[in-house]
Amino acid sequence: MVKHTTRWVRAVVKDIHYRLDVNTLHRDESAHSLTLNEVGPCPVCGLTQPLFYDSYRRNRTTGSFIVASEQTNVTVGAGMILGPD
Repeated sequence: MVKHTTRWVRAVVKDIHYRLDVNTLHRDESAHSLTLNEVGPCPVCGLTQPLFYDSYRRNRTTGSFIVASEQTNVTVGAGMILGPD
């Protein structure tokens, strides 16, 4: 589930592109998952409802979201919408 501003919608995240080491900025392209406090781009492939958004650079509130487990409602990630502006 994705929470964007005050709305909850179902979402599909298929894969991550790479895991980013925040200390060295090395991209580990062999990574297939992220654990606690790890960073990596994970495109959201589909939403059950459209969202009205801005890019994160333009508006941090409408350009960000959280990801939660549908079974437990526990936050499992956060995201930024990078485009289009």
